[in-house]
Amino acid sequence: MIERRIYILRGNKVMIDTDLAVLYRVPTFRLNEAVKRNKRRFPKDFMFQLTKKEAECLTSHFAMSKGRGGRRTRPYAFTEHGVVMLSSVLNSERAIQMNILIVRAFVKLREILATHKDLARKIEDLDRKQKEHGEQLGAVYSIVKQLISPPVKPKRRIGFAPMETKEAG
Repeated sequence: MIERRIYILRGNKVMIDTDLAVLYRVPTFRLNEAVKRNKRRFPKDFMFQLTKKEAECLTSHFAMSKGRGGRRTRPYAFTEHGVVMLSSVLNSERAIQMNILIVRAFVKLREILATHKDLARKIEDLDRKQKEHGEQLGAVYSIVKQLISPPVKPKRRIGFAPMETKEAG
């Protein structure tokens, strides 16, 4: 449930304030209120506000509320460090337990991504070796083909060939 709420935005793995509020069982505006009261604890690499385009993309992709009854401000995205910092801002027992689960989800996601990168590297190595072997086999095939079928000797023409005239000079 938590891993599906981790998105990649601006090259960072983040969670959106509305998802965190649901997990912590607090209204989104209360979560953001607590963050604003402790602004110094959330530098830009811990938390950032989505651009209008990013917010529209999230709204369309994940069916987030918009318009009447929905939020009137752009969502905030919290990086892994920002989520950890939330535990110091939200001191409820629920917030502490959810932070532990969320951090574990981030760690698990990091391990999965590392495994995928390792697999991708191994596939690239195999592909490169396959291409090298293919080129080597192609060279061997052409040599064997030449050995099996000897070159065709040009046929001698039968008959007289006109002599070339030499010009005096």
